[in-house]
Amino acid sequence: MNKSTVWLVIFFAVLIWSGIDPKDQFTWFLEVAPALIALPILIYTRNSFALTSLAYGLILVHCIILMVGGHYTYAEVPLFDWISDWTGGERNNYDKVGHFAQGFVPTILAREIFIRLSVVKVGAWCNFLAICFALAFSAFYELIEWWVAELTGEDAEAFLGTQGYVWDTQSDMAMALIGAISAIVFLSRLHDKALSAKPRAAKL
Repeated sequence: MNKSTVWLVIFFAVLIWSGIDPKDQFTWFLEVAPALIALPILIYTRNSFALTSLAYGLILVHCIILMVGGHYTYAEVPLFDWISDWTGGERNNYDKVGHFAQGFVPTILAREIFIRLSVVKVGAWCNFLAICFALAFSAFYELIEWWVAELTGEDAEAFLGTQGYVWDTQSDMAMALIGAISAIVFLSRLHDKALSAKPRAAKL
């Protein structure tokens, strides 16, 4: 099987598992919706603007994180319940993993688009703007969570995953920022190497 087929097999295997008897059906839909939206976009752009294997791999990992959170709800992922019990914590912190990825993955995607479309040259400004994009995306997602909560009331409690923590929104964005900076620190050189094999696209 080629890489695309393996990617799709993993995606749909986890999606099907996630959708089988989830903790809350409505929460499951809300959590996996970004992955379901991303899939047709990735398929549609596969021929005209194929991403690097690194970017596709990170997107898949992010989708899996969303699907796991959707199956259990972010506040009740078993492994993180065990970690919380072991460390004496009061909350399940799986949602912070999700928000870390929410900064980490979009930073690489933004960086790839900026470089390949010649929006900005490789370097400090490119990295800075990619981090800014990821943080803006995180802030916009927090707005979406607020709008969903307003429209659906108590049904959105599991989706919000605040677990009674008054600073949940701010800490979510902080984790996204940490994720974004981590992506630049640990993956920028590897990403540059992957991009060197990709042709530059025409500006939009």
